[in-house]
Amino acid sequence: MTRKVTKAIFPVAGMGTRFLPATKSVPKEIMTLVDRPLVQYAIDEARAAGIKEFIFVTSRGKSALEDYFDHNLILEQELKAKGKDALLETLNATNMESGAIAYIRQHKALGLGHAVWCARRLIGDEPFAVMLPDDVIAADKPCLQQMVEAYEETGGNMVATMEVSPEKTSSYGVLDVGKNVGTVVRARGMIEKPKPEEAPSNLAVIGRYVLGPSVLYNLNQMKAGSGGEIQLTDAIAEDIGNGVPVFGYKFDGQRFDCGSKAGFLQATVAFALARSDLRDDLSQYLHDIVATGKAAQ
Repeated sequence: MTRKVTKAIFPVAGMGTRFLPATKSVPKEIMTLVDRPLVQYAIDEARAAGIKEFIFVTSRGKSALEDYFDHNLILEQELKAKGKDALLETLNATNMESGAIAYIRQHKALGLGHAVWCARRLIGDEPFAVMLPDDVIAADKPCLQQMVEAYEETGGNMVATMEVSPEKTSSYGVLDVGKNVGTVVRARGMIEKPKPEEAPSNLAVIGRYVLGPSVLYNLNQMKAGSGGEIQLTDAIAEDIGNGVPVFGYKFDGQRFDCGSKAGFLQATVAFALARSDLRDDLSQYLHDIVATGKAAQ
């Protein structure tokens, strides 16, 4: 019987250099997508999937991220005194109970695999999820929930996948699969950031994983991969060679790469248009831009 997934690792140690100068003092993960920080979307998705323990792998300069999940008693009292119950409920949804969240420092930028390895003692011998807050996924059923439900049937390791154009394979880990049929596909190999002519398929791995503890054992070997970093993809691929099944899950939803400025802006527009309180004004503004060809001067 497959053990339930109740722990998730959130690698958030990156410096966010693509968003400078904003990230000089503001961690990228709490930059707001409409009116919620990026990390809140990941937390809400994790909660929907049954995650109970949240492990953040951080670095120097991330104290604002830690503060975000703390209780703000003064603000709560102010909202309560003014009868702003809806805002109070929104605020309370961001709080994390004592003991539910942990922070671990990644002292050297040695790659995603190394960041996950840093949390090994809090994972132990349990299956766990890895969520990259840069990847925001709009879906009727949250992506990680879809994966956890599928994982309960398959076991092994599972990665979220989506089809990309051939010229973009060098930006992703890519699955080598047999016949590509259905929502769940079994991988016979994984390659980190292959050149387009060397990519085994166009099924790219994006920032959602459900993994077994054997991946942490593989990461213990500290093998440098693409870019001289310790790649999570390589540790998962090693499991395939050891007979542990690895599955790609073709999730139902739209993924936005909020690690890029263009993706962040696209997500902002998409999520705002999905809001009844913002849709009309924003739609009119976008219509006017298209009609006149003029935006901000």
